[in-house]
Amino acid sequence: MGLVLRSFATVNEAGAALSEPGARYLGGGTLAVRAVNEGDVSVHSLVRITDPQLSRIELSEGRARIGASVTMARVAANPGIAFLAPAAMAVGGPAVRNMATVGGNLFAPAPYGDFAVALLALDAKVDARKDMPMERFLETRGALAKGSIVTAVSFALPSEGGFRFRKVSRVKPKGTSVLSIAAVIEEDPDGTIRSARIALGCMADRPIRAHAAERALVGSRRTEQGIAAALAVAGEGTHPVTDPVASAWYRAEVLPVHLRRLLLY
Repeated sequence: MGLVLRSFATVNEAGAALSEPGARYLGGGTLAVRAVNEGDVSVHSLVRITDPQLSRIELSEGRARIGASVTMARVAANPGIAFLAPAAMAVGGPAVRNMATVGGNLFAPAPYGDFAVALLALDAKVDARKDMPMERFLETRGALAKGSIVTAVSFALPSEGGFRFRKVSRVKPKGTSVLSIAAVIEEDPDGTIRSARIALGCMADRPIRAHAAERALVGSRRTEQGIAAALAVAGEGTHPVTDPVASAWYRAEVLPVHLRRLLLY
């Protein structure tokens, strides 16, 4: 059976087509087309949406809403969300960033999905028929209702300097991740950490929160002594992946090193 590309003007039409056997959603194609090229015979048709609403970036009242079809290149170039440029630029090289979409990155398996790590730290909401917290979405992304389509992500804009991102790779500048870390740190005027969200990539089969480290940071300051307790528990609840890039042991060993660098510099 040949492969068919089907385009639809609305989410509802595309959702109905995705309910058919062998249908797969096509965003930028960096995951779906790769699967087909590698011989995935279960895919019979690729479904795409032409609705321009999915390609919009909207900023209003301290929040951002990014359509699922927005590419990494457009995220990196938008001055209203400039803090996300390092996370978007961490996704492949220029050719990949011109195609890879925000929505597609939510489904990328480890060691990919660096942008999803950033969105998890931002406590983003995922719009897939209804708003779903990012952490819950990642836990259940393989069990979305048949025909459900992610249309956008939204999040509160962090305070200036409050968002931090770090990708660790063996090949610069566009190598596959050894691990990635994103954090949103809110501090009082005296430097005391009021709240902390830390997200980790490659430390499980999906991006996860470092809840123990977050709790240890609250009430402390971003000094060597202040972050020591957080570094000591950074690996709690993680299950690092082993792949050709790095072993689970190595990822666990270097996590505190790179979390320290993220928090202090």
